[in-house]
Amino acid sequence: MIDKLEFFIAVAREQSFSRAAEACGVTQPTLSAGIKQLEETLGVLLVNRSSRFHGLTAEGDRVLEWAKRIVGDARAMRQDVRSLKSGLVGHLKIAAVPTALSMVALLTTPFRAKHPGVRFSIASMTSIQILETLDNLEIDAGITYLDNEPLGTVRHLPLYIEQYRLLTSAGSPFADRKSVTWAEVGQIPLCLLTPDMQNRRIIDRLLTSTGNQPAPTLESNSVIALYAHVRTGRWASIMAEKLVETLDVVEPIRSIPITEPQALHQIGLIVPRRDPMTPLAAALYAEAKSFAASPQTATKIA
Repeated sequence: MIDKLEFFIAVAREQSFSRAAEACGVTQPTLSAGIKQLEETLGVLLVNRSSRFHGLTAEGDRVLEWAKRIVGDARAMRQDVRSLKSGLVGHLKIAAVPTALSMVALLTTPFRAKHPGVRFSIASMTSIQILETLDNLEIDAGITYLDNEPLGTVRHLPLYIEQYRLLTSAGSPFADRKSVTWAEVGQIPLCLLTPDMQNRRIIDRLLTSTGNQPAPTLESNSVIALYAHVRTGRWASIMAEKLVETLDVVEPIRSIPITEPQALHQIGLIVPRRDPMTPLAAALYAEAKSFAASPQTATKIA
């Protein structure tokens, strides 16, 4: 039964029987047969289809909610039983918004020291993608913005406050300043993250609030690509302070705090709202609590 529910979740996520079969590692006839058996067991049609996927029925939408809950609980049970026998093991999948990727190591490194049998996958995603993949049971946890856009039904834990800096090079406008305002930053050509990134939406609102119209000369979904352009000495960008710390910016690149208006946004860990949590998610949550409670971090959260 659990495997058939997993087939159904995959079909709803991929909106394609062939892609769902590939994701589940089975043939398409096997997956289709599993969905049909599930429909027969429940006595309802779950998927509108002919030769292709045409969406879920109303009953399918309701069953999908239960399927995610049941499959999530089944995975948690398997993890829990396995950890009793051999300690915490398994595959921990984490997604983070690009501006927070640099701090993931602050959680995974002490985690691995305590649980060496766990391996990790770290993915860069937009905040919307993180919520979607968490809901679809594709990841175990996300690191994203907590206070800017709706999170839905997740358990969350604040980690640190994101602040912003102008990255530019010596000789460029404002390069010799101790701080700049958002109004001033809006007057220079910028390379920024793409509009699907929440960080970009935050920056756009801040620039617009000061009377500027955001018009970057270059956009990328990669902060490394942005930083590489800044390093040429011919570009400027706006980046999160913690990311800048990780990049270890040195001359001739300048990192200048942006003030007026003050912009502070909370970054935190999110996991599915499930009680009990899976052992992997619970261990990561505990590690995140230790990180957030450390004196240096607590000062930045307050």
